[in-house]
Amino acid sequence: MQDQSGKAPPGSPAVAAANTAQNSVHLNGHSISQNGHNPSAAPAAQSQIESRPSSPVPTPTAVIPREQWGGKYEFLLSCIGYCVGLGNVWRFPYLCYRNGGGVFLIPYFIMLFVTGVPLFLMELSLGQYGAAGPITVWKCCPLLKGIGIGMLCVSTLVCLYYNVIIAWTFYYLGSSFQSPLPWSCDALANAALCGNATTGNSSTGRALSPTEIFWNEQVLGVVHSEGLHNPGPVRWQLALCLLAAWIIIFLCMLKGIRSSGKVVYVTATFPYFVLIVLIIRGATLEGSLQGVAFYLTPDWGRLANAQVWNDAASQIFYSLGIGVGGLLSMASYNKFDNNVIRDTLVITTGNCCTSFFAGFAIFSILGHMAWRKGVPVREVADTGPGLAFVAYPEALALLPGSVFWSIMFFLMLFMLGVDTLFGNMEGITTAVLDEFPQLRGNTLHKSLFLGLLCFCFYLMGLLLVTNGGIYWFTLIDSFSTSFGLIIITLFMCIGISFFYGVNQFCQDIIDMICHCPPWCTKVLLYFKACWVFFTPFLLLFILTYIFIEMYNTSLHYGSYVYPRWGKALGVCMGATCCLQILIWAIVAICKETGTLKDRFQKAIRPLNSWRVNNLNSAGRTEEHVEPERVEAPFTVTLTDMDFTAMTWEA
Repeated sequence: MQDQSGKAPPGSPAVAAANTAQNSVHLNGHSISQNGHNPSAAPAAQSQIESRPSSPVPTPTAVIPREQWGGKYEFLLSCIGYCVGLGNVWRFPYLCYRNGGGVFLIPYFIMLFVTGVPLFLMELSLGQYGAAGPITVWKCCPLLKGIGIGMLCVSTLVCLYYNVIIAWTFYYLGSSFQSPLPWSCDALANAALCGNATTGNSSTGRALSPTEIFWNEQVLGVVHSEGLHNPGPVRWQLALCLLAAWIIIFLCMLKGIRSSGKVVYVTATFPYFVLIVLIIRGATLEGSLQGVAFYLTPDWGRLANAQVWNDAASQIFYSLGIGVGGLLSMASYNKFDNNVIRDTLVITTGNCCTSFFAGFAIFSILGHMAWRKGVPVREVADTGPGLAFVAYPEALALLPGSVFWSIMFFLMLFMLGVDTLFGNMEGITTAVLDEFPQLRGNTLHKSLFLGLLCFCFYLMGLLLVTNGGIYWFTLIDSFSTSFGLIIITLFMCIGISFFYGVNQFCQDIIDMICHCPPWCTKVLLYFKACWVFFTPFLLLFILTYIFIEMYNTSLHYGSYVYPRWGKALGVCMGATCCLQILIWAIVAICKETGTLKDRFQKAIRPLNSWRVNNLNSAGRTEEHVEPERVEAPFTVTLTDMDFTAMTWEA
């Protein structure tokens, strides 16, 4: 298979054959092949070899075996659990109603099939073919090793704040075992608040509900902080919840995919059970149809708004977890011949259908709350933490058996958050273990590393559970997966398509799927067009819109407007992630020799170890291929003295 330059890429069968022909060894005037014997003189050479005493052969470096998923469904459930996260519940329904209701599904599915699915397949294929994490996998193109480092930076920022959401969920889950719920009007502490509309007015003059009081004062304590510069003390209740969350993550990942692969059978399926129950319960409530109509009523004029298309693309990235390294890491534990195209279509379709149906569960109950209050649905709809911890708990408090429904809802949020965090943490641990394989072979050292990693995340996360922690949470959330993530995925797409070679990449996918059905090869033609043309173009559009919006709009949480230095700090976080690409590209070029052009060409050439997984899958595991690159052609001249120190094997 040739790449776009018309030359067979390094490592392909054509190059291998050429190297075998060129890399001849001259033995006293006789030419022998690279494997050390001359076919025409094999009998004579063999008799001479047998007459000499055997000398010790150097022992190849031992390769630490890599784990694999215990079953096919473990990988599928892990990926579905990773992709189906909190964004499906608290972000997609809000974006849908804000951007024209049912019309939003048009740009959403266009962005899904033009950017989401192609990039999803690219990450899974890279990980599965190379059997390596986000950093080591770039031995296919050493120039782009910085993409893996950038993914690691993004994963670190996401893990830092994502487990804080699980800590909030723990707090609400514990509070849900009280009857009546502490944020409901039935609670004695809220009797005066619910009976007096002038109590607890916010800075906007609007009366605060009991759920808002509970969220801002009892959970966050944000009323005691002035902003980023004044975070205040750590809230010990949240600190304990955060510690419990990290202990659970540590225990579930202690044995790698052998333990987390079993946990996902519960954590990935339980949210679907809760969503179905909530949809059935919501359909029986008065006013539910009003909420569903508000969710899906189309506004065709919104299609001409660029923000709608940007929101659709950002939701695809936010939901599928592209460019963070989790998908790549989980795919690296697959069997080499796994049908990666089929898995991509199943996972992405399941994820997007979950987002769509979650909207019915959310808005049917919000419609009932609007009917009970006698206000439009727009006034009770919210997004992000405001939906999960204010609007929806208030709606649940109005239902008969509110304690049961609240426990079910926050258990669902916990499962959704844990699954997503599994994927992000797997991206970090796999990257480190691949760079330091000795950790993988020592269970104690691996456990100590994972424990130290979780403990460091816990210490850094304490800033986010202070009185002003929500301000820092919003800052990291806004910039960790912003322009930096788009730039990382853009360079990943360009690097694979034009440096590694899109034709070679497609051939690699076909090599993995041993019995490739005809539909797979036809679908690959579509993906090839996306990787080369459509996906980079749309990523540039998204990137341009993000920069324009970031320049023209201010960052705020509620009525608090972030200072300029706070926004600059967020920009630095995003820039740190994407600048890794430039830094490590310079390092890769400096390591090579020759002119700048020669160095660049060598830096984009795959290492010999890139195709080790392919060779091993075919049963050719006799020799261990070192990661050093071998240049061709070369000539070695041997004398009779050389035969006294080595044994040639036929």
